[in-house]
Amino acid sequence: MATNARPKDVGILGMEMYFPRRCISQTDLEVFDGVPSGKYTIGLGQKYMVFTDDREDINTFALNAVSSLMKKYNIDPKSIGRIDVGTETIIDKAKSVKTVLMQLFEEAGNSDIEGVDNINACYGSTAAIFNAINWVESSSWDGRNAIVFTGDIAIYAEGSARPSGGAGACAILIGPNAPLVFEPIHGTFMSHTYDFFKPNLSSEYPVVDGPLSITTYLTALDNAYARYCEKYNKRAALTNGHANGTNGYTNGVNGHSEPAKASLSGFDYMVYHSPYGKLVQKSHGRIMYNDFVANPSAPEFSSIENPEAFLAVPRAKSYSDKNIEKTFISLSKGHYAKHVEPGMQCAQHCGNMYTASLYGGLASLIATVPPETLQGKRIAMFAFGSGCASSYWAIKVKGDTTEIRTKMNLLARLESIKVVPCEEFVGALKIREQNHNAAPYAPTGSIENLWPGSYYLDSIDDKFRRKYAVTPDA
Repeated sequence: MATNARPKDVGILGMEMYFPRRCISQTDLEVFDGVPSGKYTIGLGQKYMVFTDDREDINTFALNAVSSLMKKYNIDPKSIGRIDVGTETIIDKAKSVKTVLMQLFEEAGNSDIEGVDNINACYGSTAAIFNAINWVESSSWDGRNAIVFTGDIAIYAEGSARPSGGAGACAILIGPNAPLVFEPIHGTFMSHTYDFFKPNLSSEYPVVDGPLSITTYLTALDNAYARYCEKYNKRAALTNGHANGTNGYTNGVNGHSEPAKASLSGFDYMVYHSPYGKLVQKSHGRIMYNDFVANPSAPEFSSIENPEAFLAVPRAKSYSDKNIEKTFISLSKGHYAKHVEPGMQCAQHCGNMYTASLYGGLASLIATVPPETLQGKRIAMFAFGSGCASSYWAIKVKGDTTEIRTKMNLLARLESIKVVPCEEFVGALKIREQNHNAAPYAPTGSIENLWPGSYYLDSIDDKFRRKYAVTPDA
């Protein structure tokens, strides 16, 4: 490809998901923990939660996801010019996960690959993917594609937060002429908060302020969505009336005209960062509440009784107003089932995947919605990471997603995860807790609990250098 040819339709060319082989049922965990029935399944909106022991770390997740992506798409290692990593699972304060991935390119002699790790809680993945897309669209682009890896092992100390854990990873191929094109407008909100953080490097467990984390998430959603709407509406107004528009905003893409004004109705599907399913339901109701405040006379809000009462609630107090929450969750229930639920498969089977959560949602949507139905649709994306960082933007489906859907084979793979007793889950986390930062160290977990043909941690020497091996193929 000539380097002076400007890339068009930059976005996602391919995707691959990786997740551990074992999970527990949240229903079983309710019994095991002695909590009321429905506390995790209804209260958190979760079904299963994957986990792993000391045989896996963030490097094995990365090696497994990226190597599988390259094999399934027959990617020439020399065709990759950038790798960006998004993760909050840190096992070294200096050496990046990206450098570990360079092993996959050594045999081909490709060491000319830009990019390193992006870290900010669950938002690191979106920073990574924005970097990769901006590189392809920039004057620095050398004509090659990029890969984004994102993934985490989400585990909590014993207590109320532990059921909201999980694990998973996603590898994404980025380049021009993609079927999933990133639209250029981003609404971003960042602030300084201590809702969820990991100051203790001797432990894998975070410090969590649950109520503050929920408020921070919803505040970020409000502000990122508001900024997105402002930018979108400004751009739409500028391009309105022009024959060709700008970036397809007037005449649309594939013959579909874009909405003249930003609102929930302008999207066909929505994918939210999912710490747990119930928060996604709240978030969708919250977006509908934002649309209501912006335009209370819209037809979709005609069933709301006494709308003036909702409008009179100050924004700062609306986050704790249970009447607002219940009203708009109820109002958005049918819309959620059709437009959000198709993207929840990974979240329901794997639990919280931190940085991989949002893109596991996108992968779930591609796996669930037939390609012919998805064609020409717009997908709203909301990325959030505690601390906090967030963005709201859209993806346009401009091509056929059949190849991505087929090669991921996601739904069948999720169903093949083995459900095991909760005692195995507790034991696995205890092994990780007792041996965190140990060196030299020989992992004790059975490789029979891993997928065939997958990378695993073989040993750690007295200088903390990690050695990896691969399980036998099935």
